[in-house]
Amino acid sequence: MKKLTLQRLAELAGVGVATVDRVLNDRGGVSPATSRKVLQAAREAGLKRPLPEAYRHPWQIEVFLSGNPSFFFRTLASDFAAVASQHGYQRLTLHKTYVAESQPEKLAQLMMAACGKRDGLIVFGHDYPAIHEALVWCRAQGVPVITLATDIPQAQRLCHVGIDQYQAGKTAGLLMSKSLHEAGEVIMLSGRIDYRAHRQRIDGFRDAMEKRAPHIRLREVLSGQDQREIIRLLFGQALRKAQQVTGIYNTGVGNSEIKTLLQRHNLRCTVITHELYSVTRQMLNDDMVSYTLDQNAPAHARLALDILLRHLETGFQPDIYLDGKVELRIITAENMA
Repeated sequence: MKKLTLQRLAELAGVGVATVDRVLNDRGGVSPATSRKVLQAAREAGLKRPLPEAYRHPWQIEVFLSGNPSFFFRTLASDFAAVASQHGYQRLTLHKTYVAESQPEKLAQLMMAACGKRDGLIVFGHDYPAIHEALVWCRAQGVPVITLATDIPQAQRLCHVGIDQYQAGKTAGLLMSKSLHEAGEVIMLSGRIDYRAHRQRIDGFRDAMEKRAPHIRLREVLSGQDQREIIRLLFGQALRKAQQVTGIYNTGVGNSEIKTLLQRHNLRCTVITHELYSVTRQMLNDDMVSYTLDQNAPAHARLALDILLRHLETGFQPDIYLDGKVELRIITAENMA
């Protein structure tokens, strides 16, 4: 029997020699159908060499993120792209869709539509009936979904990836209580109070402060609704009414407004906020923020994609919380990277 050449194999498969070379050496860039044709021809001709596995279309994964232009979501989007690139184009194709947090019905519709063309979903969404229904639909279609950053309890998802938001609030309360030794008032600012993550942070902070610092008066929570004008108005009013502000805790956006108003009132106090970015970094350097609690966006992206790929490729069934838990980072002026 004559030696089986690439030219002969190309003739048997009805393709070019370069295509045969790419398939046999697993270089990619060839359609699944053509790859299967080449490998089948090689097996039938008795090619005496190890053959790569039949080319499999890369996993199609869609990430649904908030359209909120906050630092966390901007960073998260780029982190997902970086992690996907590390896995390689032959293993997965990442699709990203941005949906306003105020449009849960639209998010639900997009999730259900994605089930027909995606192998798995990673979703940032809030605890709305429409999202629960979409998650039930996805599971019925056999499409695994990982929820991200803010929890949706009792939902039909593969697991949740994120920090423990209540624990983050308790950590902020612990740090605040250890910083304040005399009586005074603490102003609490929240992002949208109808969002579970912000409620959990406030609840955790309040519980820790009431237990550890009963000498401190917690003022009514200011809900800025993630609107800077509202935050500026509410915080300015609170500063004018307060008698002795010794601490400020902010769960969401608005640190620039806090900085401006503290400077205007010539006020120095313990400030604890969330996420390390240009504004909080500068406030840490200027001793205007004592602690920043950072969610660690890169860890969210890496962990969510790793768990989803393990599930798709091996059937791995993660614990709904333990396997997806991201460790909170406590940042001070001394340990900033």
